[in-house]
Amino acid sequence: MTIRTILVDDEKLAIQGLQLRLQAFDDVEIIDTCANGREAIRKIKTEKPDLVFLDIQMPGFDGFSVVKGVMEIEPPLFVFVTAYEEHAIRAFEANAVNYLMKPVDEDKLADTIERVRQRLAEKKSTEDAEQLLGVLAEVAPERAIEFGDDTTESAERFEKLINVKDRGQIFRVEVDSIERIEAAGDYMCIYTAENSLILRETMKDLERRLDPRVFQRVHRSWIVNLDQVRQVKPHTNGECFLVLDSGAEVKVSRSYRDVVARFVH
Repeated sequence: MTIRTILVDDEKLAIQGLQLRLQAFDDVEIIDTCANGREAIRKIKTEKPDLVFLDIQMPGFDGFSVVKGVMEIEPPLFVFVTAYEEHAIRAFEANAVNYLMKPVDEDKLADTIERVRQRLAEKKSTEDAEQLLGVLAEVAPERAIEFGDDTTESAERFEKLINVKDRGQIFRVEVDSIERIEAAGDYMCIYTAENSLILRETMKDLERRLDPRVFQRVHRSWIVNLDQVRQVKPHTNGECFLVLDSGAEVKVSRSYRDVVARFVH
């Protein structure tokens, strides 16, 4: 799969530097470059790229204005490129795949391209499923109904209650009441609004029992209930904190930031 890409930056040297670094990725095809936001909006609408590397600080239309300017079409994936760490929070809000600090680090660029591949693969799978459902609706309506119920059936297989043996007692915890979960070796600390309990189980095993549309791992030691996130606060080095309804804060590491961005707007 070729990733059709447009680069947007008002600094010519920045464009050239990114072009040079992207030569390392055989599946990335740079189809155009733009020197300002207005030109970028026009080219994105015309050429419909898969991916746009977008400078944030540009005269006139900045990077966020470009994102808003193409929302009337199916937008591409965006990677923000910036010299300013404080733009991290708005990159989250714009649902960017990632944001890279100038000068662009080659390892972080490689990590970003891998995230892009994953996002495009997920999108392709969704499109294939929708196309299949359309065909089924025409030739076998009864099968299409069954196929369309898969999401509900999938959700029902996840736990609604978790039994936790803690301090000699067994607590039945409603999964929806869980705010966050912290790993401590082979033990999990489960936090609700009213209580904190210790469960002897690995992070990986517990993840399998929870609905991933609600509970997402945001750090090697933390799982968070995304329904209870009320604020995202930027931190250093591309990390951020999620502020939960209780006021508790959980750090999101760079490697999990794109997962959270799909859910937190």
